[in-house]
Amino acid sequence: MIELQNVSKVFPTPDGLFTALSRVNLTIPDESVFGIVGMSGAGKSTLVRCINLLEKPTEGSVRISGLLSARGEEALDLCQMTPAQLRQARRSISMIFQQFNLLMQRTCLRNICFPMEIAGVPAAEAKKRALELLDIVGLPDKAEAYPSQLSGGQKQRIAIARALASDPKILLCDEATSALDPNTTRAILRLIQDINKRLGITVVVITHEMAVVEEICTHVAILDRGILMETGTVEEVFNNPQTEAGRRLVYPEGVRIDPLPAADVVRIAFNGGSSYEPLIASLAIDCGVKVNILGADTRNIDGQAFGTMLLGLPEDKNEAAKAMNYLKAQKDLTVEEVRDYHG
Repeated sequence: MIELQNVSKVFPTPDGLFTALSRVNLTIPDESVFGIVGMSGAGKSTLVRCINLLEKPTEGSVRISGLLSARGEEALDLCQMTPAQLRQARRSISMIFQQFNLLMQRTCLRNICFPMEIAGVPAAEAKKRALELLDIVGLPDKAEAYPSQLSGGQKQRIAIARALASDPKILLCDEATSALDPNTTRAILRLIQDINKRLGITVVVITHEMAVVEEICTHVAILDRGILMETGTVEEVFNNPQTEAGRRLVYPEGVRIDPLPAADVVRIAFNGGSSYEPLIASLAIDCGVKVNILGADTRNIDGQAFGTMLLGLPEDKNEAAKAMNYLKAQKDLTVEEVRDYHG
């Protein structure tokens, strides 16, 4: 488990002190895929660099259990470690970046072997492990290729394999898919998710894209100008963001309302039911009632539906009542009347 307690980071600038992080308290569960999201300048990259102490917090502590021995040990504060202890602890924390950072003069195989060479792993053992990792990331045929011969997605796969070479307990991903096209991004995210499940590695994903969080994360924290605004499971935060910063990220364009005629308007919130159940079609088939969709902002997260929808009910009071009764009887839905609607 990773625990950040009152972590602040202040940088000196020509114009005075700049506070990049302000008293951040955050717990990242073991074996989770934890997203840290915010707009540009929110402090995300500074926060992730504080986790492995590439940036030492100005104040606060970074406690991680299981780094110097087995999992489950008392969490140790990286900020209080000796240089030798910190070097040992960092072997259990790997990182991948937006720009891959591969060694261009080395083959893919030798790129993956590099951290094992530094750790003193025998060459034959390192090569065997590197070949295993090439298979895990889906590039067993690229052992002798050079980075210049690879696509962006393939380079990131090699970078992931290299990050796994030290058998880490934690994988930090700093905007790891920002330089990739959408299809490649999805493939890399699925690979990261598979590694998390297969190897039990805790993954911390830094991103400015809520779609990345939606795709693979189990938990999320929202940063805004260095302040932790809210945190929770992805379902909790996406279903009911508690802060203005959260609402801006979850619903960046708000709920769009078209000026359609409606006698009564209701807002329904999807609370994690199956995203494959056609609610409006079922309402029409089961009750014979047609409603207007006035606006919607919904998401499919791992087969579960989250978000909100505005519905205009029929003018006929009996029809409207049938629709309301049907909606209220559905599982994983919250229904409320919108009394101030002015379509």
